[in-house]
Amino acid sequence: MERLPYIDEHATTIAANREETWSALLRVMCRDPHDPATVPIGFVLDEARPPQRFALKGRHPFAVYRLVFELATGPGDPARIRVRALTWADFPGIHGKVYRALVIGTGGHRVAVRLILKRIAAQARPRGAAVS
Repeated sequence: MERLPYIDEHATTIAANREETWSALLRVMCRDPHDPATVPIGFVLDEARPPQRFALKGRHPFAVYRLVFELATGPGDPARIRVRALTWADFPGIHGKVYRALVIGTGGHRVAVRLILKRIAAQARPRGAAVS
């Protein structure tokens, strides 16, 4: 996939180990958590490197995009995992500019990504999730 403009990054720290967090990520992002290729409609699997990187990509007439989740151990504590969601996208043409305004400009993308991170945290530790 071509190099895309950076859009944003959102992150949370989860009180779980790397394997629990990876499993939670797959439960949230895949129709079948045992098959990382079963990603949401509009995406295809770009990369799955357990338990540290899960990348999706997609395109339609108004946008080309990439969403990457990176898992990293918290400083000195393997039971706290930092999950980052990074987005890159291009919105070509006039229709792309309008679409960007609707998706990025309204804050809808930000809300959606933060909701995904909260769901991952809740799946990783059902009794308590994100700590930041």
